Amino acid sequence: MKRLLLISCLLGVALVSLAQTYDFDLTQPQPLYSEGRGYGFDFVEYSHVADAQLKSRQPKPFYFAVKVPDGNYRVTVTLGSRYRAAETVVRAESRRLFAEPVKTARKEMKTLTFVVNKRSPYINERQSIRIKDRERGYVNWDDRLTLEFNGAAPAVSRICVEPDTTAVTLYLCGNSTVVDQEYEPWSSWGQMVTRWFDDKVCVANYAESGLTATSFLAQNRFEKILATLKKGDFVFCEFGHNDQKERGAGSGAYYNFAFALKKLVDGARSKGATVVFVTPTQRRAFDKEQRHIMETHGDYPDAMREVARREHVPVIELHDMTRTFFETLGYENSKRALVHYPAETFPGQGGALADNTHFNPYGAYEVAKMVVMGMKQAHLSVVANLRDDWQDFSPAVPDSFEDFFWPNSVFFENKKPDGN
Repeated sequence: MKRLLLISCLLGVALVSLAQTYDFDLTQPQPLYSEGRGYGFDFVEYSHVADAQLKSRQPKPFYFAVKVPDGNYRVTVTLGSRYRAAETVVRAESRRLFAEPVKTARKEMKTLTFVVNKRSPYINERQSIRIKDRERGYVNWDDRLTLEFNGAAPAVSRICVEPDTTAVTLYLCGNSTVVDQEYEPWSSWGQMVTRWFDDKVCVANYAESGLTATSFLAQNRFEKILATLKKGDFVFCEFGHNDQKERGAGSGAYYNFAFALKKLVDGARSKGATVVFVTPTQRRAFDKEQRHIMETHGDYPDAMREVARREHVPVIELHDMTRTFFETLGYENSKRALVHYPAETFPGQGGALADNTHFNPYGAYEVAKMVVMGMKQAHLSVVANLRDDWQDFSPAVPDSFEDFFWPNSVFFENKKPDGN
């Protein structure tokens, strides 16, 4: 049986390159990834065996990567095993969630299809995104599309990867509360919202920790978006956390910040895309009675609302929803949505982590649901492509943090993301 089917075709993306369709049969042994080969198991050493050879072993999480040009890719995975029951979580690139635990009985197979955006910093022969030093080596920026299969007992029988040029793309602009966080236990809504859309929608997350609306533009991240943005796509913009800390000539909510937001609006509309503003998530800053969240963002949420009113831009009120969320959980339990962990919770974690801005996977998952609800309240057309298992959500009735399940990836870092 052939393990790899290669069909050449042209993919119209910013990097004009020969793209291929790949069909991998994981019931047969597959190699470890190498640059010369361009596909194979990655990061985890044991995974070069076939599923049949795992009958007597405890299955472990694994990664599978394939070298492809920039663009959107339709991924179809067949989950399950002929030899054992399985439970598989599917993620891609930097921990983007696509499937919560999928349980399969022995010999049972389930198929899931989704679309993944793969990118590099390259824009054209003259331009590239000016990524930060800490981003170098991130899975999101390399030359391959990486799939992560995690969970209690992952099992995958087949992987098909093919170029996709038809999906509506949701481009995300923002900071550390939006970015695909590379390392456990940090997480953001941008890498969780992928869970809720079908294979007609793709999320391309260009956010990065520590950015302002102005620095997002200055680093050519929006130029990269404009290179592939098309009519019918969406551009979501969440800023404010770091913008309020800018100093110097031109700084301020109603000057540099508002001006940068206007540039994002004009650029998106020039391509026929819909721009959407997302007001910044609250910080966990309770008052002295430990009952209510204090306002820490100054004029920035109102400045965003003012630009939106003037330019007729839909607004998702994440600022208000996350306030309700924190206050509903309460002073102590709200820590369970953020990176608050005692020392030694994770391997190599020498000291306690106590961060009141950055979300953990549970908090990011809940905030992603708020973003989807904001899309529904704004009557955005993309909500027609929510998955069948979507259920409407209220931050006043959050999911139980005790029941939330997130199997950790192999990537961990003590250092907090840039920004606050």
